[in-house]
Amino acid sequence: MGKQPDFDAVVIGAGISGMYQVYKLREQGYNVRGIEAAPDVGGAWFWNRYPGCRVDSESHTYSYFWSPELLQKFNWTERFAGQPEVLSYLQTAAEHMDIRKDYIFNQRVRSARWDTENQYWVIQLEEGGSIPMTARFLFSAMGPLSAPQMPNVPGIYTFEGDWWHTGRWPRDPNSNKGANIDFSGKRVAVIGTGASGVQVIQEMAKVAKDLYVFQRSPNWCNPLGNAPLSQEEMDEIKAKYTELNNFCDTTLSGFPHKWMPENTLDVPADVREAKYEELYKGPGFRLWLGNYHDYLENPEANAIVTDFVTRKIRERVKDQAVADRLIPKDHGYGTRRVPMETKYYECYNQDNVHLVDLRETPIEQIEPKGIRTNDGHLYDVDVIVYATGFYAIRGSLSRVEIYGKDGRSLNQVWKEEGVSTYLGLTVDGFPNFFTLVGPQNGTVFCNIPRCSATAIDWNTNLMQFIKDNDIKVLEADPKAQDEWNELCMDLLSKGLIGKTNSWFTGVNKNVEGAQKREVLFYAGGNPEFKLLCKDIEADNWRGFLFDGVPADKIKEPA
Repeated sequence: MGKQPDFDAVVIGAGISGMYQVYKLREQGYNVRGIEAAPDVGGAWFWNRYPGCRVDSESHTYSYFWSPELLQKFNWTERFAGQPEVLSYLQTAAEHMDIRKDYIFNQRVRSARWDTENQYWVIQLEEGGSIPMTARFLFSAMGPLSAPQMPNVPGIYTFEGDWWHTGRWPRDPNSNKGANIDFSGKRVAVIGTGASGVQVIQEMAKVAKDLYVFQRSPNWCNPLGNAPLSQEEMDEIKAKYTELNNFCDTTLSGFPHKWMPENTLDVPADVREAKYEELYKGPGFRLWLGNYHDYLENPEANAIVTDFVTRKIRERVKDQAVADRLIPKDHGYGTRRVPMETKYYECYNQDNVHLVDLRETPIEQIEPKGIRTNDGHLYDVDVIVYATGFYAIRGSLSRVEIYGKDGRSLNQVWKEEGVSTYLGLTVDGFPNFFTLVGPQNGTVFCNIPRCSATAIDWNTNLMQFIKDNDIKVLEADPKAQDEWNELCMDLLSKGLIGKTNSWFTGVNKNVEGAQKREVLFYAGGNPEFKLLCKDIEADNWRGFLFDGVPADKIKEPA
């Protein structure tokens, strides 16, 4: 008889997924503890407090739909809420679940090691001396966008002015906002033009004396279509939450946008153009995820919408040489995540905004007074904002050392053999370890609060089966894992997203060894993922081993 662990389960992370997973385990009667690096809940919305940060899912869909009480309690004030309001919502949700008492805050997990003899995880924290924590089950809820990534250039720490990464922005200790930093009259550099870069550029352009935008890879950006939400509109939304929930359950990624049934080339050009104009204005991801259903699979269809968005950029940017630099040449529209914007392209019509194309003149180094490019030019700046994003999807896992059976490191296994999971939830050789919104999960290409809840609700049934049958060890069947990996590869290979370098496919030029495409998400869509999971549950939890045997071979507990 092995030692008993401190806890039945430990969940890493107090963001959207982590809080809900802790709540569900607690309500099932598990002795559960959460661990969070920040001093409070919120996950990505706690850390990302940069100017302009806001959600690009419609606020009222970016919610815990499992709680009708919470849906009715919270009032959104904008169609696309700013970071402080999203964090306020998550704090309200934490109070609703009474979840803070189940967490240890201000702690990072350094490593986790499977103890075969005792059949539990030994979790070492960054703080707390040498005393580890033990748990039968370990859940990673660290999120797909939680490992900030600096650019791979020398001299970053030599800069004498202020500098920040958007994902670790200084905070105002007395509110949910970022620190009150005055950029007016300053010479500001922003490095990066992804989603966070676009948002911060829009704000800096309003106040900076000079704004230098250092762009390596332009993105296809669309108008967000934000607007205030009146109480009357909010009341109407609340009255229709059930209807909205049911509709979003039918869409690819849990957003309130659905593919049009026609093939792009079957629609007359004038009708198609008018529809593009309508979708382009938003709100939200309408052009990206409410387009003709074939445009992310058919290159000819994709070229048509790509040409449309190209023309929109040229219409909005006065200097056509600048417009040309803002137009992606290496990928078609929608094959990477589409940043949403509010008058972003118009920023480049301002005299104080200067675009530096890093494809023409890469950054050579950061120096005490500014940024030097390889043509010898030194851009003197007072402030540098690194909007260089994250090591996405697998980055947070890569920064914790996780050792499974036989002491094998998850990082080493995935480095040598490539990423492979079962359902994006478990990994062969790593018993009792769950990866929520992790690689190859159906929740990655998705509206996270909705889709992660889908997965966690299913996990809840799995954990109930484990509880009812007094199971000590859950593992992925290696054969089932291979089949899941092949399915993910097959689905991704059918679309243009899988043929494009992006964080969806694991390519990150700032991360050593991350230049090769990987299959990092299930591309079948949320409805298909839900059906598949239900089928697996109905088929005696197909693909899982419980204390070494399939579910149908389990003997009745004595």
